[in-house]
Amino acid sequence: MLGCAAAGDPWPGGEVVPGGYAPVMIADREKGRHLVPRMWGVPPPRGDYLVPFARNLDSPFWVGVLRHTGFRCIVPMTGIRRGRDWWVPPGNAISACAGIWRDTEIPSFAILTSGGADGQPGGLPVALGPRACDLWLRADIREARVLVEEASAGFLAP
Repeated sequence: MLGCAAAGDPWPGGEVVPGGYAPVMIADREKGRHLVPRMWGVPPPRGDYLVPFARNLDSPFWVGVLRHTGFRCIVPMTGIRRGRDWWVPPGNAISACAGIWRDTEIPSFAILTSGGADGQPGGLPVALGPRACDLWLRADIREARVLVEEASAGFLAP
């Protein structure tokens, strides 16, 4: 589904928590789609916490990286825990979620969220089907924003 070379997968397996490393798929002209290790949670300019989710895409913190397709990524996952609840894609499949990464002292990523589900503030990851994955990685900012705005909260079927 992800159309990515599995060779060299940097993830040893297991649960990933903010501050931990996970594979994210990026695309570049030389290597095409490939997996790279990134820390989950972007360090802000000031503060000693991590920002694991990108909720406000109009924030100056995210706008610059959203405009450049090279800083968009796909985050493969089999589920996500928010509080005490787990959300799992249908059939326990791997889901592809929209992400953005920043290349600061530590290359890191955040998962985009859309809407809210069952009263959860911030909602769930923006899940992408195969066509939407391609658009997310290469589309201009207007098309990318439409993907986020149209995404339903939760995992979508491909």
